[in-house]
Amino acid sequence: MTLNTELIWTVVSFVLTLCIFSYLFGDNPLFRFATGLLIGVSAGYFAVIIIYQVLLPRLVVPLLQGSFPALIPLFLSGLLLTKLSPRLAKLGNLPMAYLVGVGAAIAIGGSLLGTLFTQVEGAINIFAPVASAGMSQKWILILEGGFLLLGTIAALVYFNFGGKEDKGNSVQRSPMVRFFSAIGQLFIAITLGAVFAGVMTSTITALIERSNFLLIAIKTFFGIG
Repeated sequence: MTLNTELIWTVVSFVLTLCIFSYLFGDNPLFRFATGLLIGVSAGYFAVIIIYQVLLPRLVVPLLQGSFPALIPLFLSGLLLTKLSPRLAKLGNLPMAYLVGVGAAIAIGGSLLGTLFTQVEGAINIFAPVASAGMSQKWILILEGGFLLLGTIAALVYFNFGGKEDKGNSVQRSPMVRFFSAIGQLFIAITLGAVFAGVMTSTITALIERSNFLLIAIKTFFGIG
């Protein structure tokens, strides 16, 4: 007797989907089992990835080949483990500072190069086709470019919290800054609304796909044509 692996995985998926849907009736052991299984499988998967793609090729193999610079991350990792002891926790500040510093540098560099500079370049390049466009399309391109440029500048002005102190010792922003800030707030609200709509659409799509899977699985189990 041969086992039908496809049928087995269909049954497993069917049961786990029902466990997740059981949350509609409140928190229960079935839902906690499914979420715990997801967390456990994810942790095991990442542990295997770390072992075979980080520790072995970047630490163990270089050490076996006599690469002494590999002792530096091993030493820092050992210091990081001292965070488990309240008495030795101060020794782990050095690797923690290194991790936070590198992480902050990567985040700031990614924000500048991948977001801010790209956004500025995109706002400038939107006017590039205007010179080669016909008279009928030129004004449309100018309006589109101006709209995008206005949204970019207004959104940046919205996060400018500087102001001048008036006679009543209260800080007020200039009328022009408040005007562009209001426009930027409108653009940000529209953007967040579009992002929320996209998330909701993805969630509803996943719900429809899982519901359709349950119906197909029930028809398969009971032989309903």
